[in-house]
Amino acid sequence: MGFFANCRVAEPFLTPYLIGPHKNISEEVVTNYLFPIWTYSYLVLLFPVFLLTDFLRHKPLIVVQGLFLVTNYVLLSFAPGLPAMILLQVNYAVVTSTEVAYFSYIYSVIPVENYQRATGYLRSAMLAGYTIGASLGQVLVSLAGLDYFYINTFTLGIVSTAFLISFWLPMPQRSLFFKGEKAAAQVLQPQQEEPEEPVVEKDEAGSGKEKMEHNGSAGWCSRENVATAGYLLWQNFRESYSSRTLVCWSLWWALATAGYVQIFNYIQLMWDHIEPSATSSIYNGGVEAACSLVGAAAAFSVGHIKVTWAVWGELALGMFSAIATGAVFLMALTSSIWACYAGYVIFKSCYMFLITITTFQIASNLSSECYALTFGINTFVALSLQTIITFVVVDEAVLGLDIVTQFIIYGSYYAIISVLFLIRGTFTACKNQRKPEHPETTEKESSVEVIFAEQSFEKAQQHNKAAITSTLKFMS
Repeated sequence: MGFFANCRVAEPFLTPYLIGPHKNISEEVVTNYLFPIWTYSYLVLLFPVFLLTDFLRHKPLIVVQGLFLVTNYVLLSFAPGLPAMILLQVNYAVVTSTEVAYFSYIYSVIPVENYQRATGYLRSAMLAGYTIGASLGQVLVSLAGLDYFYINTFTLGIVSTAFLISFWLPMPQRSLFFKGEKAAAQVLQPQQEEPEEPVVEKDEAGSGKEKMEHNGSAGWCSRENVATAGYLLWQNFRESYSSRTLVCWSLWWALATAGYVQIFNYIQLMWDHIEPSATSSIYNGGVEAACSLVGAAAAFSVGHIKVTWAVWGELALGMFSAIATGAVFLMALTSSIWACYAGYVIFKSCYMFLITITTFQIASNLSSECYALTFGINTFVALSLQTIITFVVVDEAVLGLDIVTQFIIYGSYYAIISVLFLIRGTFTACKNQRKPEHPETTEKESSVEVIFAEQSFEKAQQHNKAAITSTLKFMS
């Protein structure tokens, strides 16, 4: 399903389609009014969908995602007018918010020992779908000269396949937080008394039937189950954010992802501003395919660079964030479409490289039960920051800035991130490399530092493959 759901041939050409003759919406309306609706809707839906995903045990939400993905391209292909495109943004917010169900589904139906291999298969299928979809879209536009309308209908057929496949997925038998009444009672009351004997009642015909009496309401909505979910959420939250180092990594995750998603959403408008699609050939699909491959290579390279990321990782965040800052300013200030394309490839590669480091640094210091909640909270914080940026910078109700000024602000935003983490990274590196004050303890402490560094590296390597592939979801 992941391959077909991400093989969206028309996605790299969304903006030219909206501002072209098919929808005939102005660039200003798309920028300052239409796209912000998706951001606001996504923020409203994300956290409730996260809880509902676990409560319903994933599969129903995956089916809903497939249904709304199909509806998304039905609206794009056949619904005219601005009101239909407003509905499209809300519809797409449902699609993106339910992605959490797909990403976490696989871990609820397979044994723990298969997590790493399954993650590799899952992300590989998604990456292959996105890359092939973007490449195919470019071929259909540049070589076959196919109209955007037909590309959207072609994509509709592909995502419909994903929707049909979703019905054949097996239903998970367990959830992470909503564990059922019996398990809930065991979590909340480990020293539980002996279970009550069944109560036998006679019906009118005189036959006996057994009923097990429970405290509170039965099933998934029981008081014990809801209390257990809240208890487990709180315990996982405390474990995830009890370390200053983890908070620091999570802070970069949230800050950088907010900026990345904002640039990803509006880059097509920047390309159209530099070289309007109505007057020239566009290569959006080819650029997105190149970004997928280069970004994947950058992320994969993390596993083969022998660096103690616990020591040098924060400094790497600052340095590569500075490179990303330069790339964003290049996109904002250049008048060459090819320079803008190059800046986008550099920016996206830097982000993929850094989010990989961040992911496995967080994962290597957490138990597996905390992954979903931690990454979910980090994503929610990132989306909240993005919503604030959208409201202040993009929304026509506040500043409603033009696309060039927006990208200058995004570059300044990334410059602040790079400065913060360059300072923090320099401090961390100096602290870890500082020599002991007492000469007689130098050899002993150095040995301890070497052993600790080796252990940290080995632990990070254990989580590396799964973490690398998990970052590829941001490319879709």
